[in-house]
Amino acid sequence: MLSKQHEGAQPPSSFDHHPPPSPLKLTSTLHHQNNNHHQLSQRRTLLGLVHAIDKRVYRWAKGVLPPISKTENIALGCGTIGFDRDIFSGSPSLQHLIDTYQPSLTTEERSFLTNQVTHLCTLLNDHDVVTNKDFSKAAWDYMRDEKFFGMKIPKEWGGLGFSTEAVSQVLAKLATQCFDANATVAVPNSLGPGELLVRYGTDDQKEYFLPRLANGTLIPCFGLTGPHSGSDATSLIGSDCVVSKHPETGELGVVASFKKRYITLAPVAGVVGLGLNLSDPEGLLGGSGEEGFTVALLERGHEGLRMGPRHIPLSAAFMNGTVEGEDVWIPMTSILGGQERCGFGWNMFVECLAEGRGVSLPAGSIGAARSVVAGVGAYSRVRKQFRVPIAEFGGIQEAMAKAGSDGLITIAGGDVMNAIVDNHEAPMVISSVMKQNCTERGRRIVECGMDIAAGSAICRGDKNYMGNAYMSLPIAITVEGANIMTRSFQIIGQGLTRCHPHMSDLLKALQLPPSEEKHAVKIFVKQFHKIVGHGVTNFFGSVTKGVGSTFSTATRSKTAYKNGDDLLAYHEKQLLRLSNNFALTADLCFTLGGRLKFEELLMGRLADALGAIYLGYATLHHYHRRRGVEGLEALTEHAMLRLEREAQEALYAASENFPGPLGPVASTVMKMGCFPLGGMTRPYSDPSDTLTKEVSRLLTTPSEIRDMFQEGIYSAPDGTIHQMTELINALPICVEADKVATSLRREKREPTAEETNLIAKADALRDVLIQVDVFEHATAEEAQPGYVRPALQGTEERFANLDRTVFREAA
Repeated sequence: MLSKQHEGAQPPSSFDHHPPPSPLKLTSTLHHQNNNHHQLSQRRTLLGLVHAIDKRVYRWAKGVLPPISKTENIALGCGTIGFDRDIFSGSPSLQHLIDTYQPSLTTEERSFLTNQVTHLCTLLNDHDVVTNKDFSKAAWDYMRDEKFFGMKIPKEWGGLGFSTEAVSQVLAKLATQCFDANATVAVPNSLGPGELLVRYGTDDQKEYFLPRLANGTLIPCFGLTGPHSGSDATSLIGSDCVVSKHPETGELGVVASFKKRYITLAPVAGVVGLGLNLSDPEGLLGGSGEEGFTVALLERGHEGLRMGPRHIPLSAAFMNGTVEGEDVWIPMTSILGGQERCGFGWNMFVECLAEGRGVSLPAGSIGAARSVVAGVGAYSRVRKQFRVPIAEFGGIQEAMAKAGSDGLITIAGGDVMNAIVDNHEAPMVISSVMKQNCTERGRRIVECGMDIAAGSAICRGDKNYMGNAYMSLPIAITVEGANIMTRSFQIIGQGLTRCHPHMSDLLKALQLPPSEEKHAVKIFVKQFHKIVGHGVTNFFGSVTKGVGSTFSTATRSKTAYKNGDDLLAYHEKQLLRLSNNFALTADLCFTLGGRLKFEELLMGRLADALGAIYLGYATLHHYHRRRGVEGLEALTEHAMLRLEREAQEALYAASENFPGPLGPVASTVMKMGCFPLGGMTRPYSDPSDTLTKEVSRLLTTPSEIRDMFQEGIYSAPDGTIHQMTELINALPICVEADKVATSLRREKREPTAEETNLIAKADALRDVLIQVDVFEHATAEEAQPGYVRPALQGTEERFANLDRTVFREAA
């Protein structure tokens, strides 16, 4: 027990048992404390300085960045990112692409392609459609009855509920017979507005419109573009509506005036989805909905709505025209999604745009590719000059190989894009790449076909299966954002802000209000450091991979591609190197700040590089899936060599012309990273002549490669006159006859009776298939009784005043 004197006292501390410190030790301790205080003070000063610099950099960046509009913010937030982000990161994976995306068709979809699509093709005579500028009623009725306009509408609403892959294959097959049918079926199955209704419509709108769209009672169109819009989908100049109340009933709605053009299916549409710029000056929305882009649904016959006048795009026959109205009353029940969806139009439109741009338009190019390989490839063996099939001429071989490898690239890109959409993704950047790159390749493919088929391709008529496609592809290149704008502005402009791994958060920080500056600076600095680190990583990755790729390319055998494993490994390595190069260049674009959006030459070159890289991965993905098709290695090698060279040359041109005040610095860094040994580290070249000849041989003789291309084309029933089908059927006969003729010359002997018959049959087929159409009259006026052409009338008038009217009389 403690004594009283210790009650309440604290126990002695450990210091109570130690003697007091010496003066020397005390001095040392005080000096150490002073040093700590000094270092802390220095650190605080340094941190304050760094923070001040960070703030200045942040404010500078905020000042040079152009304001991002509400529409641009919506576009940046819409859609999804995936494999495009991997490319911008510099680390895409072929295996990930293979594991994630597998295009496939159901039994029902295959049956539709085999039966309904084939039957529709039999109802379409391409020359008659273009001449008459319309389909027959039987064709229109069949498209309606078999739900061609409702392929994407779910079965619960009476549609077919098909996959994106199925829709793409339907459109591609229609394009092999009639491009106008391709365009007509494409619109209801992309922007619609059927798909918008499925996603955003009110219950009443879905219940009324979707069954009628599915069974073809209502043909839809979408009215967006106006006279001043061009390829700027964000521009709604001249398409305005104001929220108001009906003067008689007091019902809330909008009064709209609009002038739309280039609207596909408008002349025959029963309902139009109308893009309008909504304003609410009196605040009548009351917090339900907001101002901005809004979509209205108007049926034909709506008071004040005018639809019917047509444009005629080149020689095309598909319906395209104007949608106009002034002071048209539209109730809120006709706003897509109801009042609460006022101002929500861009979210709807942008998220659905991926299908139209990335699937429907490339499907036409896929159809063109199949037609050229199947039809022109056969024609080049059937057609002879100097007693030799023109397929043996070097110029023909070069054009044929280019068409074939571009065709493979387009088909492969479409397969991956379709699988991405079927995976419930909406990749805005990849869809733009597909639209621009594949429609441009489609044009090149058809140009090669036209060059090869020559006279037979320029004379119109039933025998010409190329001419209308040739005149239709420039339309695909123009619509839904002209390629020249998509390439030089949209792909990289949206890609950098949407797909760069760190740019999106940095941009959001720069958009925060001044009241949140402290938080914004922290985010900005963090993301800025990540961008710098990302650039450094890609710089060193580019250097090491560039040297390695140069060595592997220099030591690679010209026939290494024949081993499928080596083919995949080598080209994946090259694409990874090019992806590093591209990602480094994308990082260097930040030296331009807000000026980047005006450097369209640079963005166009980077779009070329990005497109070649994506399509390269898609081509390897296709090879992995279809491996085993004889000859596919050679065609894949040809395509990959061309894509790698495209990417390399685009990046090199960018390095030679990098713009901006820091352009020389960025150019030097880019060259050091992408091409560390100068020209030695630009190893990619065009395919060799030997490979080109091999690819051409595969495409112009019976082969599994030709069979692969012919999988998706229309083949006419037996007994039907159809030039492409007849060429395909004649090819093996003509090739075999040529082999016999060569053998006879080499062996210097007479043919057997069987050989004679074979050669005679081939000659007869050749004589028929090289013919072109001839017309007694080219117009309805020429067909009138007693019609004399104006030039001949003038000849008769001049002869009437001459004494001698026949040469023999002069003798």
